[in-house]
Amino acid sequence: MVVKKSGKALLREEGLERTDNDLDLTSWPQVNMINQKNYYTEFLKRDDQFLAYRSQNEEARSRMIKEARDKDRALAQSSRVGEDGAVDAVDDPSTEEAIAALGSKEAYASKLIVLHVGSQNLRIGLGTDALPKTMPMVIARKWRENESEENGGEPKPKRLKRDEDYTHEDSDKVYDNWFGEDFDSQYATMASELRVRMRNNKRRVLPNSREVIANFNRKSFPDTITEHNDPDRVDWTEIPRNPKEAPDFVTGEAALRIPEKSIPRYKLFWPIQYGWFNEEDYTSRNQLYHDISRIFEEAFRSQLGIKDLKELANYNCVFIIPDLYERTYVTMMLDILMRDLGLGKVCLQQESLSATFGAGYSISCIVDIGAQKTTVCCVDEGLCLEESRVNVKYGGADVSETFMRMLLHDNFPYSDINLKRRYDWILAEELKRKFVSIKDSDVVVRTWEFHLRASGQDTRKYVFKTYDATALAPMGYFKPSIFDHSQKLNSRRNFIPRSVDLYDGSPNDPISIAQIEVIDFAAGKSATENGALPDIANTAQINSTPSKERPFSLLSRLNDVELTPRSSVAGSPGPEGTPNPDRDTPAAGDLDKPSIFHDPVFEKTKIAEERDKVLPIMPLDLAIMTSISQGARGDDRKMRDFFGGIMLIGGGSKVPGVGEFLEERLRELKPGFQKEILVGRPPREIDEQVLIWKGGSVFGKLSSSGNDSWISRGEYDMLGSRLLVNKCMFAW
Repeated sequence: MVVKKSGKALLREEGLERTDNDLDLTSWPQVNMINQKNYYTEFLKRDDQFLAYRSQNEEARSRMIKEARDKDRALAQSSRVGEDGAVDAVDDPSTEEAIAALGSKEAYASKLIVLHVGSQNLRIGLGTDALPKTMPMVIARKWRENESEENGGEPKPKRLKRDEDYTHEDSDKVYDNWFGEDFDSQYATMASELRVRMRNNKRRVLPNSREVIANFNRKSFPDTITEHNDPDRVDWTEIPRNPKEAPDFVTGEAALRIPEKSIPRYKLFWPIQYGWFNEEDYTSRNQLYHDISRIFEEAFRSQLGIKDLKELANYNCVFIIPDLYERTYVTMMLDILMRDLGLGKVCLQQESLSATFGAGYSISCIVDIGAQKTTVCCVDEGLCLEESRVNVKYGGADVSETFMRMLLHDNFPYSDINLKRRYDWILAEELKRKFVSIKDSDVVVRTWEFHLRASGQDTRKYVFKTYDATALAPMGYFKPSIFDHSQKLNSRRNFIPRSVDLYDGSPNDPISIAQIEVIDFAAGKSATENGALPDIANTAQINSTPSKERPFSLLSRLNDVELTPRSSVAGSPGPEGTPNPDRDTPAAGDLDKPSIFHDPVFEKTKIAEERDKVLPIMPLDLAIMTSISQGARGDDRKMRDFFGGIMLIGGGSKVPGVGEFLEERLRELKPGFQKEILVGRPPREIDEQVLIWKGGSVFGKLSSSGNDSWISRGEYDMLGSRLLVNKCMFAW
């Protein structure tokens, strides 16, 4: 008979009874399970958890302590002892504080450097300077041949036909078809349109003006002036004939004054071209990096008087970048300033926003016509409207080249001009600056003269006549097909790749809806024909893409998973019966057929590559209309404000009459805004070329004490370019 045992007896006999003394098995702290229904974390949710904000607060606290100590010390030193032995304070301490504050501001401004880099010129100056110093953004290096001897000495502008046996005695011979039938037809069309416009404006038009100037120029001979009789002779840069004594490089104005036949030879390098890095003349990123660094170093020494570069650690720098920038450009320039040159702090500022700071405007449409690029951007309340940014690749340099083409077409007496030669390029810029005008009153037959000065040659004085070429060349802003764009995309993305997203590898350079409209217009994808304005209201919904993705956060990724699942980069298997891309190779004719497989990263990369193949070109008036339409976004009041605040800046806008002509073109495109459209110049007679630099100087001095956009050396050494997410005033 089996006896049933109790639970205690069973535990005792089977060895299951607990015999420990309730002590923990380890001394390591035990963490209790969290309540899965209610948990919370503060990770990266407070400003003091970010290095950028934490360091800023620490600097502000240290500054307050220092100012308090300085104030107490000043009060103690300024007190005086009376006859009775009592200590009397100063009569007016507020005056002393004002003087001390003024001294501190001047001391800060004297340590502030403002840099504005362009494709042709570099503008640099201190915060205490009223105007910047301007120097060419060029460096000359020892080379096997100069730039005019490369490619077999092919001239610029390129001539399709050149009669070497032509002499001035052959009066019946005419230079024709030098630049192709396309240029001749466009030149004739623009001349015909100008005559119609002048007749409508009650201007007198002579029918044979072109023949008069052609016959005069054909028979014009130069006069020779000896060097000692030339009061404006040029001081050329002397190069020692011994190659060991010759400098390795020369920058700035001295580089342009190196003789063409110097021994050893020097070649000019322009690191920035058309607003991009120059990947045509360079072969490596390091060479481009070092040339920019050398130009900056020599500018600090020659223009600012900073002989020892170790002193740059005590200087702050406001660096002005384009509105529609490339991330690689910004990060590379920031790396040069912080690590290569060793500046103490750097602040980034956009060009159009700096222009509004310099002009004192709160809302405006900034049109910046530079040497090789033109930008349009709407600024409202201290912000560049992202979707309104436009960047087209033509400028004042295209006007110079086109002006020379038109003069050569009209039998220009100096027929051997070659813009690849340094002295000829300087001459072309001088002729454009003196003679080009878009005013109707200046379109008459006029006689001009100029002096050609070349190293080792006597000065030659030329006399020539012009008619409508002086007005038709700057009209290329409104008909850019007259410009030569054939070489502007050469070697694009040769050794500097585009910036990509850190997480999925997709291109992340900023883009705007207005710029997409420009690219589609240049590619012929726009619905308009014959120069009509695109229907932006209908195409905005199709082409609208955000210029910046949302910042990465875990919560947003979880929401994306719950609401709209994100496609995997690797793809997912298709249903039964569908071909496997890894196993089945499609035929050559099936490559263009739509596929069920979706790869968002590949699609973004392909779109970016297609856009890089198109040079963004659009007439200036249409570009302004596109920018304002995207900046206003249907708000009629803002559109009227932007039309009434169009401001022309940049060296290319200094052509007489271009503002009035632009205003007339815009009123033709927008008849309902006749009274609102106003195109103006910078106020207070500020030079159009230095307004952006002036605005950067004003911004740098205003933000001396509490601006969170300054990047310090310690922060950059720790985080690098990742710091820009928290430091930029614009969407990075």
